[in-house]
Amino acid sequence: MIEGPRDRNLIDTLDGLETVVFRGRVWRVTRDGRDPTLFFGGGNRWDDGTFDVLYTSLTKDGAIAEMRYHLSRGQPVMPSKIRYRLHELQISVSGVLDLTNDELLSAVGIDINTFGKLPYLDRFGEYEACQKVAEAVHFLGSDDPTDPSAILVPNARHPAKNLVLFADYVNPEDVKHVQDHGLIDWS
Repeated sequence: MIEGPRDRNLIDTLDGLETVVFRGRVWRVTRDGRDPTLFFGGGNRWDDGTFDVLYTSLTKDGAIAEMRYHLSRGQPVMPSKIRYRLHELQISVSGVLDLTNDELLSAVGIDINTFGKLPYLDRFGEYEACQKVAEAVHFLGSDDPTDPSAILVPNARHPAKNLVLFADYVNPEDVKHVQDHGLIDWS
């Protein structure tokens, strides 16, 4: 959880951005048996644990790369008995803030030179900067279609983009499960 007052300059910068509509297919990797449309607030890169999000990637390779990193926890060998599935979702949301521009990321406090490159155990400083941005976007969000309901961000593990949806501002019917592409072979 982010402590202290919100950064006024960060709020002003984010509030000055135009939102866009996203309608399309995204990818998500989940533990076998878990609902892939379930939002969760785990305190990860783009959520500080105070609000629920749905992490997705615009490419299947991006979704797999993100999960591979977290499951291996920076180790050279993957755990051998894990069972995760690849899912395809259809998303239809208004109010997406595109935060994939390097200059914009730098302006809001993200170090683009180290983004996604830190060892697993050293990632927390980077996470805190990303969480601060996401928490500010969530603060600006609402049910109004021109207010933020999601962020489009760079994938830290693959040259792809991730769409992170905020549960408070996305209708469940706007997130549809399209297909279960089966268990992932991590070998």
